Amino acid sequence: MKEVVLSVGIDIGTSTTQVVFSNITVENLASDFSVPRIEIVDKQIIYRSDIYFTPLLSPTQIDMAGVRKIVAAEYAKAGVDRKKIQTGAVVITGETARKENANEVLLHLSEFAGDFVVATAGPDLESIIAGRGAGADLYSKQHGTTVANYDIGGGTSNFALFSNGNLLSTGCLDIGGRLIKVDPDTKRITYIAPKIQKLMQWKGIDLAEGSAADLAKLQRVVQAMADLLAMSLGLMEKDAFYPTILTREGHDVHLPQPIRHLCFSGGVADYIYHPTPENVFRYGDIGILLGQAIASSHAFAKIPRIPASETIRATVVGAGSHITEISGSTIDYDLAILPSKNLPILKLSPEEEVSGQSIAQAIARKLRWFEVDGVLQQAAIAMTGKRSPSFKEITEVAKGIVEGAAPIYQGGMPLVVVVEHDMAKVLGQSINSLLDYRYPVLCIDAIRVDQGDYIDIGKPIANGSVLPVVIKTLVFK
Repeated sequence: MKEVVLSVGIDIGTSTTQVVFSNITVENLASDFSVPRIEIVDKQIIYRSDIYFTPLLSPTQIDMAGVRKIVAAEYAKAGVDRKKIQTGAVVITGETARKENANEVLLHLSEFAGDFVVATAGPDLESIIAGRGAGADLYSKQHGTTVANYDIGGGTSNFALFSNGNLLSTGCLDIGGRLIKVDPDTKRITYIAPKIQKLMQWKGIDLAEGSAADLAKLQRVVQAMADLLAMSLGLMEKDAFYPTILTREGHDVHLPQPIRHLCFSGGVADYIYHPTPENVFRYGDIGILLGQAIASSHAFAKIPRIPASETIRATVVGAGSHITEISGSTIDYDLAILPSKNLPILKLSPEEEVSGQSIAQAIARKLRWFEVDGVLQQAAIAMTGKRSPSFKEITEVAKGIVEGAAPIYQGGMPLVVVVEHDMAKVLGQSINSLLDYRYPVLCIDAIRVDQGDYIDIGKPIANGSVLPVVIKTLVFK
């Protein structure tokens, strides 16, 4: 049994806005006499939009109508009915994620683009999907090696480290090609990002908004930016300014294993792989100069460079093709509450899962985290669970969940439970039985989440046997 799921990826970045449509094929790989084992077996991009400059109303406001117009036009050109979209993501990235109306734009687009599309943002998720869209994870798996991908866009540089196909770490620096903007006609500087102003002060470079775009001085700036990226990879010793350039204070790039290969994606990447002497201000920024500085850096020459399968489109391709997971097939769900979007995760620790009583106490305690002005908000309860538990053990877990989560279902909200190990169907049925089937319950497995994650769960696919799931982090600054 195979089923093809239509997915969309929409990336609203610092510099550009793009749309891709992909077909994701799911198949039951188990025999006719086994429990279904549904897996994603193929991902194919079927449409790539034009690349647009992200429309802005002001330095602090996204042009929501302008973005919607772009997305609507590309749906029409692709001949896609938004009602046919089954999964995917709208991602808002880089500097654009910090605009005043970023959250409003995402929620608006997620409803407009399709009922199953999720609204996501955050440097960690952006790093992951860009690295996958660039093919860094696949290369590391196929060659049994460690690959670092730096996705360098207009406002940020997102780092992801993969080993044998597995994600090891992420990071983000406020370095990008549009942190200094230049009028292509007058060759005068129109914008300098605050952190880059601090960097220039640190380096003693006297450039200011309104001044002439002095090429020699700008080359000193981009060289300093390239050096900071090299410092993050351990290729240069970190200086006292380095902590300032981190996107999130105190969240440095973590290198649990040595980097064997380096990959670049994002709009700047094209000028790392293919340095050009053309008009460096053709895009009204310093992106070409930054790419040239990285390409000629002796520090970056220390690690073998591999080509990216996608450069400027890496994030949007990752959003459209690589962000969806599917639940296990032994699950229990109420179709009336699907799709469920933007559910924050309440994660139990292994120590809290030892008994029904400890489960109930932990849930009751942690539910207070999700109260706003004394009103409880919807949350999904997540746990690891046991491998091959007995029915008695599952019943004990169900009793603990029902007792601890009473404020959720008694408050009129669905009870959503996410388990890592394969036990969701029996657990969901036990919970329903304890509740006399009076409340909506959704219990899924084969999904691993952490505290601080959010989860979106779509309507069933593969003849109703699995649910499409997207795990994400929502961060607006």
